[in-house]
Amino acid sequence: MTVLTQGYQITWEKLPDDYKLPDDPVDNINQPALAAALTESLQLAGKISTNTLTTTNYGICVTLNNRIVIKAPDWAFIPKINVSREEVTRSYTPQLQGDIPVIVMEFISDTQETEYSVKATYPPGKWFFYERILKVPNYIIFEPDSGSVEMYRLQSTEQYVLQEPDENQRYWIAEMNLYVGVWQGTRENRTGKWLRWWDKQGNLLLWGGELAEQERQRAERLAAQLRAAGIEPEV
Repeated sequence: MTVLTQGYQITWEKLPDDYKLPDDPVDNINQPALAAALTESLQLAGKISTNTLTTTNYGICVTLNNRIVIKAPDWAFIPKINVSREEVTRSYTPQLQGDIPVIVMEFISDTQETEYSVKATYPPGKWFFYERILKVPNYIIFEPDSGSVEMYRLQSTEQYVLQEPDENQRYWIAEMNLYVGVWQGTRENRTGKWLRWWDKQGNLLLWGGELAEQERQRAERLAAQLRAAGIEPEV
C-alpha cells in the first residue's frame, strides 16, 4: 500500500531482517516506570487483548521515498495486530502488520523539545511523523516533574489541535473508551506525577499493588463483621 503526503511516498513495508535498529538508551530512569504503569492497569482491567500491542521505546516503521524511518514513542497503544507476535519482536509496521496506534505519548526529559518537531524533510520530526505520516488520532506530551499534560487530537484537517481537559482535569480517549489524566502518588520507588486511566464512570484503573491492598482491606472488614457477630473467622 502506497500513499502520497507532504511530498513523501509512504510505503508500508516490513523492516529487513538484517536492518540494524538504533540502540539508544532511554532518556531517563523514570520513562520505563511511567510506561509500565500505563500498561499494567490496562492489563489488569482486561483492556488489552491477545492481539494488542503496548509499546515502550519500540520502533514503529514507515518507508518514505524508499528510505526507512523509525520512531520510538515513549508509550503507544496499538489495538490490534494481524500477524503473530513473533513477527513484530524487533519492530512494527502499521497498515502492513496491523492498526495505526490510537495514541502515542512522549515524556519530556530534555530541553531540545524534539516532541514538537514539525521538521518535514527527511528524517521527519516526531510531531510531523505522528500527525502527517502515521495520522495517530491522539498525541500526549507529558512533563513528569511538573505534571503538565498537553493532549492533541487529530482533526478533519489532519492537523493536531490542543484539547482542554474536562472538569476533572482528564482527557477522553474515544478509541479506548477511557479517560487519561494526572495522578499524584507513589508506585514502587517513585513518588510523583503519573499518567493514569479512568473508565467512563470515573473509576480509576488500579495497579496490582492497589488491587492487593483493596482485597486486604475487604478481608479485614469481613473479619471484623464476623467477630462482631460472635464468629471467629478462619485464618
